[in-house]
Amino acid sequence: MRRAAVVLALLLCLLCTGAQGEDGGGTGKKEGDFDIQGAHDQSSSQTQMSTDVLAELKELRDMAIEHRIKIQRLEQDTTVLENRMSTSEKEVEEVKRENADLLARVTASEKKSTAFEARMSSSEKEVEELQRENADRPQVAFSAGLTDAGSVGPFTTDITLKFSKVFTNIGQAYNPTTGIFTAPVRGVYYFRFNAWEIRSAWTGVQLFHNDQRKMAIADLNVDSGYASTSSAMVLQLEEGDVVYIVLPFSFGVYDDSYNRIIFSGFLLFPQ
Repeated sequence: MRRAAVVLALLLCLLCTGAQGEDGGGTGKKEGDFDIQGAHDQSSSQTQMSTDVLAELKELRDMAIEHRIKIQRLEQDTTVLENRMSTSEKEVEEVKRENADLLARVTASEKKSTAFEARMSSSEKEVEELQRENADRPQVAFSAGLTDAGSVGPFTTDITLKFSKVFTNIGQAYNPTTGIFTAPVRGVYYFRFNAWEIRSAWTGVQLFHNDQRKMAIADLNVDSGYASTSSAMVLQLEEGDVVYIVLPFSFGVYDDSYNRIIFSGFLLFPQ
């Protein structure tokens, strides 16, 4: 733009100079005189100047066209950039929404995880409490068979059966020498017992708690086969109470290596 202004200023100066020459100012010639050489020189100078001006104008026009093309390209690039920016902004908004959704899901998962951890911690505490209770809780269980000798009885008086074949005696509460179970702690206990006979006779036994008979079972074998009977009972015992099996007088039982008669018991829970 500065070059164009300079060119216009030069053109104005030349026009002013030409006008002064036509008026004869500064030549010293009288009015009516005609200088052929001066007119020729002036015409050549004006022609050269017009050519230069046209060249300058053409250069300015080419520059203007070039600038316009550049501006159009810049505008196109700007439009493309704006479109890309708009697309990027949309993508950024979409990413923000996805991140917000993901954050919400993560927060919900963390809350669930916290609740789950709290439940796990509570469950672990309950398990630990149960383990402590079980560790403090006495373990009592026994099971024993009567004998391998075969027939036992009948006798002329009641006798306490001594189950000498001990299979299990956790807590050592059962004494195979006396046949008596002694409660180590106050609690509720379960007992199971039976009788078996191959001879033609009455068979049966009785369950005693301390000195009280709690249950009696009996059966009569009238054939050449066998007779059997069984039962069970849950008893609440105090520490030191005893439980045992009695064979009534005139009753008989039979046991051998098949372990046909069993006396068992265990602690359900202490009190």
